[in-house]
Amino acid sequence: MKTSLLFFFVYHVYIVHKTKVFWVEVSMNPIVAMLIGIAILLILVIFTKFQAFLALIISALIIGLLAGIGPAATIAAVTGGFGNTMNSIGIVIGLGCIMGLFMEKSGAAKKMALSILKVVGIKNADVVIGLAGFLISIPVFCDSGFVILSSLAKEFSRLTKKSMILIGGMLGMGLYITHFLVPPTPGPLAVAGAFGVDIGLFIIAGLCLSVPLFVFAVFFFRFINKTVPAIIPERSIEEYSRLSAAQKEILSRIETKLAEGKELTNSDFSELLKDDTLPGGGISFATLLVPVGLIFIRSIVITVMNVTGPAALVIDFIGHPVVAISTSVVMSMFILARKQTKEECLATIESALGSSGLIAFVTAAGGSLGNVIKITDAGTIMAQGIANSSMPVIIVPLLVGTLLRFPQGSGTVAMITGSAILAPMIPTLGINPLIAGLALCTTAMCPSYMNDSYFWVVTRFSGFPTKTSLRTWTIGTFAIPLVGSIILIIVNAILF
Repeated sequence: MKTSLLFFFVYHVYIVHKTKVFWVEVSMNPIVAMLIGIAILLILVIFTKFQAFLALIISALIIGLLAGIGPAATIAAVTGGFGNTMNSIGIVIGLGCIMGLFMEKSGAAKKMALSILKVVGIKNADVVIGLAGFLISIPVFCDSGFVILSSLAKEFSRLTKKSMILIGGMLGMGLYITHFLVPPTPGPLAVAGAFGVDIGLFIIAGLCLSVPLFVFAVFFFRFINKTVPAIIPERSIEEYSRLSAAQKEILSRIETKLAEGKELTNSDFSELLKDDTLPGGGISFATLLVPVGLIFIRSIVITVMNVTGPAALVIDFIGHPVVAISTSVVMSMFILARKQTKEECLATIESALGSSGLIAFVTAAGGSLGNVIKITDAGTIMAQGIANSSMPVIIVPLLVGTLLRFPQGSGTVAMITGSAILAPMIPTLGINPLIAGLALCTTAMCPSYMNDSYFWVVTRFSGFPTKTSLRTWTIGTFAIPLVGSIILIIVNAILF
């Protein structure tokens, strides 16, 4: 039986007919090749069983072959980009995941929230829970952070009679903002690496942008809370049964005060939520702030002030992200997890490494894609066209973030893919890499709706009907990035 097969590798067309192979060279415009490759990437992620890692590698291969750089050069670009990315941030991702999981399992995250309560006060319960999320999401993934703190948010809602629209919304947004803007979470870490931005400077700039966005979020959720019916969770029989006799007595006293119209105090909550198994507040904050502080000092001394000499060498070493986060991991192992057995501690580390492996591979695959785009000159050609037009260059990363986020739902994939596309364009566009990175990360927040796993975490754990979540949470994920974009446009116009 006569059979013929057509293998379309784009750079070359292999036509197999019987025993003969016909080889035809073809190539196309690098920009068209890139657009086809990105379209295939989105189709694979959205509509098929392909995981983002494999989809990114396939997309990179297709772009290289379509652009005509040849099979050998395409493979070299893919493996080279993968290796370079893993070399720059692979260890940091692994250490960051270990640090975050220790904070999660030790109860440090909850302790930080209760410590913030004492300072801010229960009258601003939404700010308390939002600030807790804001800090915790720097090392802990926002999905995990919400699950950890959701029970505390419900307790605040029950006792203050403030709706979960306000309390849950602020918890979700506090976690969301720093998850997208402040390394060592994988998305902004990948962007900083791809754009060649010092991680410490990215942390500083990310925090500077996160603060006004958080303030805006407070006003936004206080406003939107008034436009929908209140959602205040009831205490289940199971939850009540888990309270100690002393806690039940304190709860009864609190309910009496509420019935009499008296205001609750911080001590009411501190007594009810007291948990002797939690670590101390000081060490809980130190585990987060020590590595951030070391990285910050290194960036200021080495990158900004250009200090040299023996002292600078020491600061450069201890403030390197690998050393700084390793310090936090050691603190976590021997202080936060001091009550864990060796086996439990090892299990925590191995679990974190299992999660970080996937993240590191996806991030490095984004590096492969970026390297192929760079070698094919697709990014440079596109950037030259934009530079020659009247379009403000700051608009480019702002658009890329949302365009990549909207169809497939993952902010991390949007940031990794966006950084791969934009990195080769940065020199030609003439935009500051730090501003470009923040712009991409900011609009990669937009929007969080039904194709986003975090949308469902916020919706289900807050007890929102889906329609209510779309009217409140999703609108917030449009509004906050919009404000962030305006801030970045103004800063770019003034400083750059």
